[in-house]
Amino acid sequence: NTIRDAHDFIDTKLFTKALFVCAQVAYNAVSKPKEGTMLTVARMVAEHAQNIESKNRDFETYFPEILKKGNEAVELTPELLLVLKKAGVVDAGGKGLMCLYEGMYKALIGEDVGGAVAVINENKQDNNNFEHADILNLGVIEFAYCTEFFIINIKKKTTLADIDRLREKLMTIGDCVIVIGDLELVKVHVHTNRPGVALSNALELGELDKVKIENMLEQNRELRKKYEAEKKEMGMLAVSAGKGNAAIFKDILVDGIIEGGQSMNPSASDIADAVMRINADNVFVFPNNKNIILAAEQAKSLVENRKIHVIPTKNIPQGFAAALAFNPEASVEVNKANMVHSLDNVVVGQITHAVRTTTVDGFDLKEGDIIGLDNKKILAKGDGINQVTLDLIASLKSSTDEVITLYYGEDVEEAQAEELQAMVAEAYPNCDVELQYGGQPIYYYFISLE
Repeated sequence: NTIRDAHDFIDTKLFTKALFVCAQVAYNAVSKPKEGTMLTVARMVAEHAQNIESKNRDFETYFPEILKKGNEAVELTPELLLVLKKAGVVDAGGKGLMCLYEGMYKALIGEDVGGAVAVINENKQDNNNFEHADILNLGVIEFAYCTEFFIINIKKKTTLADIDRLREKLMTIGDCVIVIGDLELVKVHVHTNRPGVALSNALELGELDKVKIENMLEQNRELRKKYEAEKKEMGMLAVSAGKGNAAIFKDILVDGIIEGGQSMNPSASDIADAVMRINADNVFVFPNNKNIILAAEQAKSLVENRKIHVIPTKNIPQGFAAALAFNPEASVEVNKANMVHSLDNVVVGQITHAVRTTTVDGFDLKEGDIIGLDNKKILAKGDGINQVTLDLIASLKSSTDEVITLYYGEDVEEAQAEELQAMVAEAYPNCDVELQYGGQPIYYYFISLE
């Protein structure tokens, strides 16, 4: 209505007002507004729009600002809603809202919005996480019937106050109540054990249309049945840092990935929650950092109906090696032994920089110096990343190593990594030198020699 009343002209001021009114209407339509949902995204976008509107009179600079804030709000939703955090996902409604806003912006600047709908891969672990989280956190269903309908052809005697009273009545017989609309159309949603009462109350205001009543008890029984049927004997969980490294773990069929690393170690509870999202009786956990191994061991006492097997991987390349050693046809104990043994076949180095001036392992370091380490100590230092990497490889390599893999981090450009790959290949012509995008923070490169 805010935009419709403006006729043919809309500026950023009016659009901001519309965003704010939409957020207000959305909050008022829900009986118990919950943060961490699309409500949060709508509100944060509207509030930010109010803050920037006076400085951004043209949509070309205004829209990117609200898109940035909206996407930040989407990423915040797991921190506000526990079920999302346990599932390792963001709120789908909030993400969908941002897709709408992004479509508006693309249309505004003349980009092709596109009509194709992305196909969701049903086998992708991320898409199963939320379903499994629902099963694990559902508890007792208090209200069995999800009841949805529209009220159309509203009676002349009906007032907006009557619509508000309908909302209040429904709140006495159920939860998750949404009553939104005006004297032309009202949409109703409620979870209740008395759907007939909900429909009767609505009939006092007008005619019913598109009535849908679903038995959530039966849905839950089917979901649990499917979940149990799909349960595997063994699964894998990796702690990882960097989008590229996470993608590699997915490619080698690791079931779950939890974000962590040198500066953000997950807790035992975080690891236990991630294990519970994997539909398997036995879960191999790859900590991929010596400081996370203890938390992984502690997680064993926090899980139910699952057994955790901690493989003491101290870095991400060791995690890759352990995951590649997995054989679904072998027993749990054989797989565990093979995974642990695989760690002996890979030598790992890391390239980073000194964060302070000090003396360590016989090296006098200045803040900013490039350093090369193995899992125990500093082996090389210098001013240039490429030269220190070559020096580190020379210190680590044995005569039996045949494959050298470079995983470059978020602070390294692809062209720079390719240049280093060529230098390493020239220095070691008898080795296969592979390059992978890891995307890890802090470390310019992880290097594995096998």
